Amino acid sequence: MGTTELKTPGMTSSATAPGETLPNGPGAAAILSAGIGSAALGVFALAGDAFPAINRLFAFYKPSGALSGVSTVAVIVWLVAWFVLARRWATATVAMAQVNVAAFLLLAVGVLLTFPPVMDLLQGK
Repeated sequence: MGTTELKTPGMTSSATAPGETLPNGPGAAAILSAGIGSAALGVFALAGDAFPAINRLFAFYKPSGALSGVSTVAVIVWLVAWFVLARRWATATVAMAQVNVAAFLLLAVGVLLTFPPVMDLLQGK
């Protein structure tokens, strides 16, 4: 039979010594990569809408048009960014406030660039 370990307030995990903090790099990597993927989605959507050659390039599945490639490539960008940042920040403690602000700004860029009135304004339509 397995043993059950009871934790009381004030006890620390055996993974960290008293006074040590866990690195927040992997969590920060996940947050920032989500912002990067969102911004990539917006940029790819705008590019696909603005340029017919890019629209054809992103048409992975003809019935859905460029949306199939735009979303697929944006997911790939997100995963690559997450992988690279997670490896780079695996044991790091990073400034979460700055990471959160950057991720939020990238998310806002992604949302704005997929909003049709903003896309039309940027394209001069």
